[in-house]
Amino acid sequence: MIEWLLVPAAYLIGSISSAIIVCRLMGLDDPREQGSGNPGATNVMRIGGKKAAAITLVGDALKGLLPVLISKVMGVDTLIMSFVVFAAFLGHLYPVFFAFKGGKGVATTLGVSLGVSWILGVVVFGTWIIVYKISKISSLSALVAAVLTPAYVWFILGDEYLLTVFIIIPVILLWRHRTNIQRLIAGEEK
Repeated sequence: MIEWLLVPAAYLIGSISSAIIVCRLMGLDDPREQGSGNPGATNVMRIGGKKAAAITLVGDALKGLLPVLISKVMGVDTLIMSFVVFAAFLGHLYPVFFAFKGGKGVATTLGVSLGVSWILGVVVFGTWIIVYKISKISSLSALVAAVLTPAYVWFILGDEYLLTVFIIIPVILLWRHRTNIQRLIAGEEK
């Protein structure tokens, strides 16, 4: 039963906003009030450059990775792990520490993917890289990688619980990127 405490712990870890913390520490404007208003690595890059964005990206990935690795060390089954994955992801989207206004979840999804299976994480990240090299559009790269993740989970892991959570996450990512999708369709996405 104590393993289930990992779920709220994962949410709290996910609620730590790397973008806001990095911007405060580097003396930058609040990313929720600048650029796209999204507290994520892409917007931090607009506000503070590549270094700030890289730190934000690593922080957002780590807050997905760490709860999953802790649950693996504790030997939880994939049912509990799937809840841990989802809780860390939701913490990033709706952080309790920052008025429930979080990012879109791309880097945190990469982090939980790496935690579940390093092979899965590498394949997901590789997909992002390939699409980005071709398109030069970060949001498109993230969306393609997210949409393909359930297939990767099925082929690499074959676990129904993890497959379920990795079907739900891309649906939410698509919703969170709906304005990006509209701009992509209109040919206006940067």
